[in-house]
Amino acid sequence: MNSSAAPPPPDLRPDDPVYVDTFARRRAAYVHIPFCARVCPYCDFAVVEGADHLVERYVAAVLSEISAEDEWGPLDAVFIGGGTPSHIEPHYIATILDALDARFSIAPGAEISIEANPEDWTSGRSDELRSTGVDRVSFGAQSLSEPTLAYLGRRHSPEQIAVAVARARASGYRSVSVDLIYGAPAEPRKAWQITVDGVLALPVDHVSAYALTVERGTPLSRAVQAGAAAPDPDHQADAYDYACRVLAGAGLVQYEVSNWARPGHACTYNLIVWAQGEYLGFGLGAHRHRAGRRSWNIRRLDAYIGRGGRGVEASGEELRPIDQERERLVVGMRRRAGVAAGGLGRRWSETDEFSRLRSAGIVARLGGRIVVLDPLRTDTAARSLVGLPAEDPPHAP
Repeated sequence: MNSSAAPPPPDLRPDDPVYVDTFARRRAAYVHIPFCARVCPYCDFAVVEGADHLVERYVAAVLSEISAEDEWGPLDAVFIGGGTPSHIEPHYIATILDALDARFSIAPGAEISIEANPEDWTSGRSDELRSTGVDRVSFGAQSLSEPTLAYLGRRHSPEQIAVAVARARASGYRSVSVDLIYGAPAEPRKAWQITVDGVLALPVDHVSAYALTVERGTPLSRAVQAGAAAPDPDHQADAYDYACRVLAGAGLVQYEVSNWARPGHACTYNLIVWAQGEYLGFGLGAHRHRAGRRSWNIRRLDAYIGRGGRGVEASGEELRPIDQERERLVVGMRRRAGVAAGGLGRRWSETDEFSRLRSAGIVARLGGRIVVLDPLRTDTAARSLVGLPAEDPPHAP
């Protein structure tokens, strides 16, 4: 299976309301690869280290899960995440993509993304993965500061990030992205500035930047509970503000709270999720949203493999119309283009709470859309909406 994906026309900006709303009608699939050389101390995903001997059996279980899914498609995007997908051999990725194409059909020009660690990205692996049809790579760079990388438990150096990006370019990937993490207690403000500036000196099309969070049950959480320094919210706000200003100044469009892209390079898979489009999920802990139902898989590797990818759903829920509408608004507000108000949004915009948020410069109702003006306060707006009492199911937007 090979992708001949071409970027959308450059005049279709990822913050344009008409453009982003079209993704509600598209379909996607996520495949989770849980294997890592080492699990980072802040990570709470369904991941494992020291289990490479189980890769072949795991992929076989994923293929079985794919074959058992009802026919559905074609797929406009495939996202292979983890874990560390670049940690396993490329022929496994090729096999998974062939299975998805055979079962659902991957649409011509579909985006096929993979997450990768810079230290895995040899020239050979870059070329091999490109030959499978993968046309977008997102590197877990996190930082260009050696002390910050050490704090985060990362195994690569700043130099390896630049080398990985250059190799992806040489292999002909349509889009190259880097993920960054800001606000680690060990990170001076100057180190974050060097990171953002340094990334912009690389030939990248997309940047994601996330605040370091202390997730329950992680080694980082246990360290903080034992007295280690926690991330400082003021420090993180300053770091976020710097990223917003500098990335915009370099021509990257902020199309979601934590994501910036050059026109034509926004992540299709993410745009589908944020538009409340439908997507399938395969592998350990994977989530899916299809036909008004949301469900997710078990997170234990031995159980997933032991069941051969069959009967691996951990739980699910049927979404009532009011639940779907709330979710559409909450997720859609993360986009800079905002979200069509619909019945529930119109009712919310007429409340005293919405007026307070509007007076504070957090939200606005612009025409028929709800837009968050201050991305750092998106969660504040979402909590206000979720707290709105349910009435009759809202009208469609």
